[in-house]
Amino acid sequence: MSAPLNTSTAPTASTGPMIALSNVSKWYGDFKVLTNCTTAVNKGEVVVVCGPSGSGKSTLIKCVNALEPFQEGQIVVDGTPVRDKRTNLPKLRARVGMVFQHFELFPHLSIADNLTLAQTMVLGRNKDAALSTGMALLDRVGLSAHAKKFPGQLSGGQQQRVAIARALAMNPIVMLFDEPTSALDPEMVGEVLDVMVQLAREGMTMMCVTHEMGFARKVANRVIFMDKGEIVEDATKDDFFGHARSERAQNFLSKILQH
Repeated sequence: MSAPLNTSTAPTASTGPMIALSNVSKWYGDFKVLTNCTTAVNKGEVVVVCGPSGSGKSTLIKCVNALEPFQEGQIVVDGTPVRDKRTNLPKLRARVGMVFQHFELFPHLSIADNLTLAQTMVLGRNKDAALSTGMALLDRVGLSAHAKKFPGQLSGGQQQRVAIARALAMNPIVMLFDEPTSALDPEMVGEVLDVMVQLAREGMTMMCVTHEMGFARKVANRVIFMDKGEIVEDATKDDFFGHARSERAQNFLSKILQH
């Protein structure tokens, strides 16, 4: 049996939800992009966040680890309040893996160095231990033969798998995905989703912004549907796909699932 992708051994500091959002609101100047968003993600749960473009999905997920500041409400990650001035945000972010739409790999570093840099600089691991961890995860995403290459020498799907491996190398307690397949050619989407499906099945807590409804149906525990900065529906995947309550969600599903 192959080794798991999820190698985290970090202790859990809280017995409550892994992520808890309470009445989160955010403005860009006078424009309100999030309005009273409240939800929770339990340990081991996979929650998909979907909705039309501009609905606030990416903004919401970036607020979870304070990549985006928010003005009202509260977000607590594993017992740590994100907005508390006493919270060490770099330390918190080190425990929250983040995979972006556009990979965000360092183009001037080899794949191996991309995987080891944060481990040595943030976690304080020695170079040999960091390389061992990085290579093991690179092997698990099927890219060990590319360790000495640079990001520009890989396909988009390969770069995204490296980005996932890099996030996992930090032993995160939760993984956030911000539309990880939207910048990929259609034939590359599957290889990234396969890695995400494996992570979900191994029990990694995940919050995923995505339009991949097949992925949501396969592994999500819950689906959050957003529109105009609000959480319109927060339901189990069966209820969402089979009995969406709001007219807006029904309209969204009728368009996205028609083919």
